[in-house]
Amino acid sequence: MVAIDVHTHAEVAADGAASLPPELAAAAGRHFGAGHRHPTVPEIAAYYRERRMACVVFTVDAESATGQPPVPNEEIAEAALANPDVIIPFAGVDPHKGRAAVRQVRRLVAEYGVRGFKFHPSLQAFHPNDRLAYPLYEAIEEAGAVALFHTGQTGIGAGVPGGGGIRLKYSNPLAVDDVAADFPGLGIILAHPSFPWQDEALAVAVHKPNVHIDLSGWSPKYFPPQLVQYANTLLKDKVLFGSDYPLITPDRWLADFAALPVRDEVRPKILKENAARLLGLAGS
Repeated sequence: MVAIDVHTHAEVAADGAASLPPELAAAAGRHFGAGHRHPTVPEIAAYYRERRMACVVFTVDAESATGQPPVPNEEIAEAALANPDVIIPFAGVDPHKGRAAVRQVRRLVAEYGVRGFKFHPSLQAFHPNDRLAYPLYEAIEEAGAVALFHTGQTGIGAGVPGGGGIRLKYSNPLAVDDVAADFPGLGIILAHPSFPWQDEALAVAVHKPNVHIDLSGWSPKYFPPQLVQYANTLLKDKVLFGSDYPLITPDRWLADFAALPVRDEVRPKILKENAARLLGLAGS
């Protein structure tokens, strides 16, 4: 295994059902210039196996906000069981579903070995430090799993009138600082360069030992200089490779990453070692 991509999306279920309303999915495709690539989970497995990479796969459950059911978490988890050399299963949980979401967390970890849970505050319409989500974080922390938060601007709804009703304010990474303080045993990933709050994300990751940053959703050639500086120094053990596939391919990401002024001794940490340690993948 040459790398671990900690950020890939299952957007289409086996029966063809999509996880996003069509207008939001189309907007994201236009924003990233990704066209209409919507691989199934088995297709994702085959794609990454060809590249000798492992990948974290998840859906986003924003059903309360969008009315659209997610790709079933069980489908992703079962694909991971069938492809353990490639797929690392995460799940999407909707904080607005309350106790049902907490039960879902416990069941997915116990029955399927799910290793983490994805939150998209802007799409799900909640502040990460809203106490409605705290029972979820407690269950995830108790299970030894990871919480991954979308941060910064989102391509979902970009260019749609009113942004499709999606509000960026929910994805300021500074709100996750409260979560990190209140759940110090919870492994946390701040997803993406957090435009326009990059400095906030760096501050949280430096200050809180349990907070990491993934580099998904942007081509590395557009990374802010301070992100590269911190990745090379203070955060060299806490920065993770992520692509945002299928919106950005790992091929494109890695080609641009090769041209980035990252120290030789730091590159393997970002591409594989930091994620392997965080996810407990001994011997990867």
